[in-house]
Amino acid sequence: MHTHCYVVSMLFLLVNDTGKYLVNAHVAVSPPIPTWQASDKLLIAPSLERRRLQCYLAQIVADLAVLMTGFLILGFLYLGPDGMTDALISGQVIAPLFLTIALYNGAYSIDSLRDAGSGIVKALLALALSAAAVVLIAFLTKSGAQFSRVAFTAGVGLSALLMIWSRLQLRSFVRWRCGAAVMNELVIDDDGPPVHLDSAIHISAVDMNLDPDLKDPQAMDRVGLVLRNIDRVIVSCPLERRAAWAMVLKGANVEGEVLDEQVVQLGAQGARVVGDQGVLMVSSGPLGLRDRATKRLFDMGCALGALLVLLPVLAIVAIAIKLEDGGPVLFRQKRVGRGNRFFEMYKFRSMSVEMADRDATVLTSRNDQRVTKIGRLLRSSSIDELPQLINVLLGDMSLVGPRPHATGALAGDKLYWEVDHRYWHRHSLKPGLSGLAQIRGFRGATDHESDLVSRLQSDLEYLEGWTILRDIQIIFLTLRVLIHDKAF
Repeated sequence: MHTHCYVVSMLFLLVNDTGKYLVNAHVAVSPPIPTWQASDKLLIAPSLERRRLQCYLAQIVADLAVLMTGFLILGFLYLGPDGMTDALISGQVIAPLFLTIALYNGAYSIDSLRDAGSGIVKALLALALSAAAVVLIAFLTKSGAQFSRVAFTAGVGLSALLMIWSRLQLRSFVRWRCGAAVMNELVIDDDGPPVHLDSAIHISAVDMNLDPDLKDPQAMDRVGLVLRNIDRVIVSCPLERRAAWAMVLKGANVEGEVLDEQVVQLGAQGARVVGDQGVLMVSSGPLGLRDRATKRLFDMGCALGALLVLLPVLAIVAIAIKLEDGGPVLFRQKRVGRGNRFFEMYKFRSMSVEMADRDATVLTSRNDQRVTKIGRLLRSSSIDELPQLINVLLGDMSLVGPRPHATGALAGDKLYWEVDHRYWHRHSLKPGLSGLAQIRGFRGATDHESDLVSRLQSDLEYLEGWTILRDIQIIFLTLRVLIHDKAF
């Protein structure tokens, strides 16, 4: 019922919008973003709401058309003319389920209009879920024998391919009706910091005589006229005028934002009201409970398996180290881990006992006299890092993450955190045996500050969007750089 009402509503708006643009033909014949109406020296943006609804309706009609077409083609190819009747029934069964799921999962949303890839993924997900629902219903009602499973499966597959094609074809229609931005975005410069937003329309409050004077209805009307048909507005103004602009935006029926430099300075990720106080959220765990559990199980399974497989290699290395100088096999060093807390990291000892640098105040260099003969071989092949699999099992480290650093490490003549204050952000996840920086070649000595900055950028990029698939990819790419020219 909700689905039908939604479609009927959009049909009504489509007809209503068509009539409107017949009257105002000069607005309809050209792309909406550049076409502004002049009213008392003000620029008024054309409404894009109905145009977006037209695009949603076009997507719905196209999706349903290719869905039915896919089933009809497969029914004919597989069973001949008689199979088209069964295929039509299958299409009619799956279509309402598909449309209902697609409406609720965002297959018809602003994001789907802006990004064809996002819309395609959501539409295909809706198709897969609706097909699974049909199969489940057929199983529960014992009606599976009434239709061909091969034709149904193949019909879903062909419909998916046709849906991808039709969505891509609609991109030109969406751009013609709504422009590249799909939304009317407005930046009002009221003597505040500059805002650079390519997709937005930029205006000056002074030039257009806009004043958020809450005591002047005429001034409020003038601002309201400019904000008519705007979907999103950003106001850049001095601190003393932000409260007034915020009040104006609240009553303007738009998505309104006021520029605040402290958001950048604090790295704020959100805001909320607690009691009668406003608070900015400046940090949040990069992983939720499910992702943490997935990463931990993956780490434990892989680390345990690797230790069992590499046990002969580990034993041979331990014996070789012991035979060379009789010193301890493992080297333990305090490193900075998750939450900026210290932990003891394990490595195969590669330096002579007398010259080992536990604080890493001097990073290893090429032809370093402190490195033993066995140690040089271990470091060049990264075998010296294998004991960190024990750290993974203990929960101090992960297979993939920012590499842990010693507290005394220097970039140029500065400690790491003195080079860039964002350095501490990288410790929101467990450190790893390998990471994004390592597979990009940012490893070895940090002789210059830029050496650290390059690694830090990669570490922060890794924190922004964790997925288990990316961890797997990084592990495979690490195999290609185990032996490298910076390993000394």
